[in-house]
Amino acid sequence: MHALLVDDDYFVVTALEKKIDWASLGIERVYTAHNVAQARDILLNHAIQILISDIEMPQGSGLELLAWIREENYEVQTILLTNYADFNYAQKAIELRSFEYFLKPIQFDKLMLIIRKAVERAREQQKQKQAIREGYYWQRNQAKILEHFWRKLIHDSTSCELKPLQVAHAVDEQNLSYSMSDLIQPLFLNLFPYAGSMGTKEKNLFDFALLNVSYELFQSPAFTVETILEYSAHNWIVVLKWSHPPEASTLEQLCDSFIQQANQSLKCDACCIVGAAAALETVSGGFRQLLQLNEGFAKRRNQIFLAERDDHRSEEIYTPPDLPRLESHLEHHRPDAFLQDTTLYLNQHSDENHVATSTLALFRIDIMQLVYAFLKSKGIQAHQLYKGKAKEQLLAQSLNSIEDMEAYLQDLVRTAMSYRDFADQPRTVAEEIKQYIHSHYGEDLTRISLADVFFLHPDYLARLFKKETGVSLGAYIIGARIEAAKRLLATTQLSVFAVANKVGYANYSYFAKVFKQETDLSPSEYKQAGNAGACEN
Repeated sequence: MHALLVDDDYFVVTALEKKIDWASLGIERVYTAHNVAQARDILLNHAIQILISDIEMPQGSGLELLAWIREENYEVQTILLTNYADFNYAQKAIELRSFEYFLKPIQFDKLMLIIRKAVERAREQQKQKQAIREGYYWQRNQAKILEHFWRKLIHDSTSCELKPLQVAHAVDEQNLSYSMSDLIQPLFLNLFPYAGSMGTKEKNLFDFALLNVSYELFQSPAFTVETILEYSAHNWIVVLKWSHPPEASTLEQLCDSFIQQANQSLKCDACCIVGAAAALETVSGGFRQLLQLNEGFAKRRNQIFLAERDDHRSEEIYTPPDLPRLESHLEHHRPDAFLQDTTLYLNQHSDENHVATSTLALFRIDIMQLVYAFLKSKGIQAHQLYKGKAKEQLLAQSLNSIEDMEAYLQDLVRTAMSYRDFADQPRTVAEEIKQYIHSHYGEDLTRISLADVFFLHPDYLARLFKKETGVSLGAYIIGARIEAAKRLLATTQLSVFAVANKVGYANYSYFAKVFKQETDLSPSEYKQAGNAGACEN
């Protein structure tokens, strides 16, 4: 397979030549060109499967080159490079069936994955031609047929254990060559992408890389990989078929290699759960056990778990932590000691690097109630303090692994302590409230709405404000609005009705009444007085 690099910038071409591991991608030779004319000559004289071309070049654009390729019916997978995220460029690239549209500056690790996908597409096209010549369309669809068979078998196993006759019927229905005595073993892969990594930003590319790593690593003369499918987000199932009795040591070594590759290449943590091997006719129970086990306990990351060994440990009696001691840490502002004790608790109650999900859930409830009660005693509304996508995500993920629970506790306690420090400075809180009122006087301002903004109980907020300012919250809001109204009436051409609405009064009559109480003038009189003064000046 051959590749062609086209860019008028000599340094870009050189960097692509040097920094891409072409041999590992299956590229035998790389040609280079610095303009469209040179590129056409190479395409006319050599079989090119992969083209990487800049779009903006002085002697003809990459889009023009791609249009010529399509006119000549060359089957070339084209990756276009550009400095500009221009929609028109992207639209034209799509119309010309470019394989990918990639923005500079070049990130070589991502480009490697895109080239690998392009190589796979080119190979698939070659296989399609071969299949057409030989009449073997079945080969093209076999992977999809197998994935469909196993996905349905796994899905059906979640509700009940399938009987041998049901499994046999599913095999016959897809016309597969399985025997009911075939030894099948499932693996469950949990992935935890690092923050900001490809797994959190570009999942499709991440999944492609994951499949490549998995198929490369899970190889042995003793078994075949029947399918690798995503069961749920970042949770994958690998189905193996053994040609002789399973070897636990072989699988543990392969899983260990997979975890190392996940850390290094995929930038994520991983766990492997090795399911029990069973004959195909009874494998439904193995899938059911594996899925229940995955749901039944939270793992410590980068570990390997054996279903046959760990299944019975999902049922545990919950022993709460020393809650009075933890409460004392909160009261005496010792967040580090609090987190050290919770970490010690998790370490002591995690049996061989995992803890039952039910146990962890009860532990989480106790800690949440403890922290929420502490915040309530300080007049802080915890349910408002912990609102927001990031905090909700931490809570949702906290039962996924022991590390996720530790991350959730870190945020829970640090946030509580930080806001406790703020709430313990009433003068600062009052000043923040005053600034907020002056910045948002046109909005719905009540003690309840302000309490939501400052995460404080409405009664506590109102008392604190009155104590620190000597003015009730309601009176201060009215004063701020009337001052804003006076300024608008005196300095703008807005009508009195528009001013009323702008300072938060939808009811003009009520606005006029309050305004006169505060200024001894109606809004219209105040506006006229201001204009008269301006004329005299």
